[in-house]
Amino acid sequence: MQLKHYKVLFLFSFFMASHNVTAQYIPYFKNYALTEYNAGNQNWDVSGADNGKLYVANDKGLVEFDGLKWNFYQLPNKTIIRSVLAHKDVIYTGSYEEFGYWKKNSKGKLVYTPLSNFKENETPSDEEFWQIFFHDDAILFRSFSNLYIYNNGEIKRIKPESTILSCSVVDNNVYVSTVRNGIFILEGDILRPFINTSEFVDVKIISIDNYNKEKLLITTALNGCYIYNKANNRLEIWESNISNIIKEQQLNTFQALKNGDMVFGTIKNGVYVTNKSGHVKYHINKENGLLNNTVLGHELGSNNNLWVGLDNGIAEIDLDYNHTLYNDTSGKLGAVYDVISYRNTLYLGSNTGLFYLKEGDLNFIEGSQGQVWSLKEINGQLLCGHNDGTYLVENNKLRKISEFTGGWVIKKVPEMKTTFIQGTYGGLVRFDISEGKWNSRHMGNKTIPIKYLVFEDAHTAWAAHAYKGLFRVRFDKSYDSIVTFENYKNKGLWSDFSIKVHKIKNDICFKTNRGWQKYEALIDSIVPHDLLNNSFGTDADIISESGANELVTNNANDKITFLSLTEDKKGLNLPNELIQKRLVVDAESVSQLNDSIYTLNLYDGFMLINNTAKKRSDTLQKPIIEHVEIDKTLVDINHEQVYEFPFNKSISISISSPLSKNHFFEYAITTSDALNWYKMDNERLELSSLSNGDYSIHFRATNLSGEVSPEKIIQITILPPWYKNSLFYFIMALIIGGIVYGLHKRKIKKEQKILHDKFVKEQEVLLKEKTIENDKKIVQLKNQSLKNEVKLKSKQLANTAMALVKKNESMLEIKNELIRNKEGFDNSSTYKRLLRKIDNSIGHEDEWEIFEYNFNQVHEEFFNQLKAKHPKLTHKDLKICAYIKMNLLTKEIAPLMNVSIRGLETHRYRLKRKLNLENDKSLSEYLLDFK
Repeated sequence: MQLKHYKVLFLFSFFMASHNVTAQYIPYFKNYALTEYNAGNQNWDVSGADNGKLYVANDKGLVEFDGLKWNFYQLPNKTIIRSVLAHKDVIYTGSYEEFGYWKKNSKGKLVYTPLSNFKENETPSDEEFWQIFFHDDAILFRSFSNLYIYNNGEIKRIKPESTILSCSVVDNNVYVSTVRNGIFILEGDILRPFINTSEFVDVKIISIDNYNKEKLLITTALNGCYIYNKANNRLEIWESNISNIIKEQQLNTFQALKNGDMVFGTIKNGVYVTNKSGHVKYHINKENGLLNNTVLGHELGSNNNLWVGLDNGIAEIDLDYNHTLYNDTSGKLGAVYDVISYRNTLYLGSNTGLFYLKEGDLNFIEGSQGQVWSLKEINGQLLCGHNDGTYLVENNKLRKISEFTGGWVIKKVPEMKTTFIQGTYGGLVRFDISEGKWNSRHMGNKTIPIKYLVFEDAHTAWAAHAYKGLFRVRFDKSYDSIVTFENYKNKGLWSDFSIKVHKIKNDICFKTNRGWQKYEALIDSIVPHDLLNNSFGTDADIISESGANELVTNNANDKITFLSLTEDKKGLNLPNELIQKRLVVDAESVSQLNDSIYTLNLYDGFMLINNTAKKRSDTLQKPIIEHVEIDKTLVDINHEQVYEFPFNKSISISISSPLSKNHFFEYAITTSDALNWYKMDNERLELSSLSNGDYSIHFRATNLSGEVSPEKIIQITILPPWYKNSLFYFIMALIIGGIVYGLHKRKIKKEQKILHDKFVKEQEVLLKEKTIENDKKIVQLKNQSLKNEVKLKSKQLANTAMALVKKNESMLEIKNELIRNKEGFDNSSTYKRLLRKIDNSIGHEDEWEIFEYNFNQVHEEFFNQLKAKHPKLTHKDLKICAYIKMNLLTKEIAPLMNVSIRGLETHRYRLKRKLNLENDKSLSEYLLDFK
């Protein structure tokens, strides 16, 4: 056991033994370019807060990083920030003619408060503040000219006689290094000389730190390092590997770590990490991936990650994991398939050939160009399975021992010490070793490529095709030939594509595309392997030698896990970010160098893993609430975690977990006991369209290993909309009541109107009927009046006619008397004149006109109708018709016509013929039909 432990230490010490080696072996680090943190390119100082957040003094402002998200803040005057210190919950910064602090307000927003205008007329003039540190409950700001002490709201200024180069706090003492007057120690607000020697005149002292209990380590920019013995006040040069290096590379920053290691940041060549003796363990520079070689500031974070501010970018160097990367920056190595430590030399088999490392330099073995599949030490000899065949590696040279191409895998035959079976492109090949000599021959005419080979017992093996197929192979007792080569495709195998065969605790196990299966000998069939499916996962595969007590698995998310088959302990997990996009796809592999040292084989190199080192758990911390917004407006953060939000508003909750590593966030929203977790795309949860009610929102940090942090729970209440509260209901009740009352009144009014209209209409109908009745009565009255009038006029007409008849009769009687007494007239002319007057009086036209007018008043339209129908009637005919219409007798009409009765009858006869009347038709009746 002591020998094994020695070999572990030897390997690590060998890999990191010299300065040349450090050019290749580096810890994992991650770069953050300008495009990621979105500020200026120069990062002058870095400081980690207690909560895990990183703050960076940038040439454009203040940069904040919470592990997932970068934030950027600018000073009011938008000037450069040279220094930063995160102390408790306050961030102090120093700038040009400006220093102050940043603190979160109630809404979680970082707000700046200046301190540099502490006294009137004492504002720093043309000063830049390059350093900030904490001492004795005070914050100290250093420029080249002055030292300012900020304590309890007051600021004191200390001005030394010479330019201040740096300040260091060691064992609660503040050491102030100047250009010409050496080093001072601060006592209260007084600088007392500490070291005043000519060796430090015009020497830029970078830092002072403890070397041990009695000695101080003093580092300079170009003069190397010094050791100061406090016991005898002696100063001596520190002869060390790093001291000589920084003289050439110009030291700019220094930090001693808790484990005794030291970090040196240079202007010309990146970062050096050394042990206590100054021997370089790692060198990280632009050649092996750092964005820039000029280090402006650095600090060790809470997760033992070294944050480095560069002249162009920021880097995070992981100093806690015992995972060392070997990177080939030349591009010669290619994808590494196997690594082995043989006779204190590390050999690397890749897709470009076989290499070995010597003093950190990568060396190619001539004649090995092509694909190297495997490296295996057998009986003290190193075998190389190659695309062109199988070779022995002797003194870094190759000797071919087999012409069979594609030496994928070689296994020792159980119970046979010197016989081995190899899987090749052309099938199975037997190897025998005798007195150091190797012989090989093909095991039969099977030419399928065999990539995976596992022995079930002394004469049975399982072989898997490189792409498709699984076979059970039976050998004869002497291994001279293959007895059977049986295809197990149809014996319960889920899929025969890309099958991998492993032997785990005497079980023959198969990794298929759908999960794990195993061979059940009693039924000669392949069945599911529930134990491995549950413990490894259906998507996980073994990428190490399956016969070892400790296995290494890799799942679909590239989670690398070390699992012990003999001890019930938590295995080592490699975070995905350490190997992201560097695993050799479909050929992921781990090579075991000894009991504790492994290599994870990668593109352009490998990762060296010490599995006995103390395993750091990626502790996931409970998320914290950063911001709460309503419709993009910040609101106060409620430390009781109970929030009330208006209805129908967009809610945004930003969280962080700076002390967690390699994490992402999940959330669950519940109104009951059931929780359904959803992955968040970033650190911000956007909520909208939530109905009113109470909700519990759960947040947690999660990593790819499936580990979760404690939950952060906040309670939110979505207030009901304005139309769902008591006042609204009361108002609505009033409104509805008013509406109902109004509608009721309107209904009553409408019904009243209907009744009124009906009444009006009935009245109108009654009135109309009454009017009609009245009109009828009026018409009747009029008709009666007309009748009466007609009757009167008829009577008048009749009277007139009778008067005319009487007058004419009288005139006729007078005429007759005159005729009888003709003889009594002496003058005949007188007699004749009297007769003419009588005749004229009887037939006078004026009298007829008067009669005709009165007749028309009684019988209007009579003559018109009669004339229209009988236009040939004479004036005399019309008179006779009028008289007949009046019902006058013939004897009454004759005098009116001044004719005899007989003459009138004759005229009537003629009139009847003019009227086209039949003999039996009465003339009087005919004329009565006319109006």
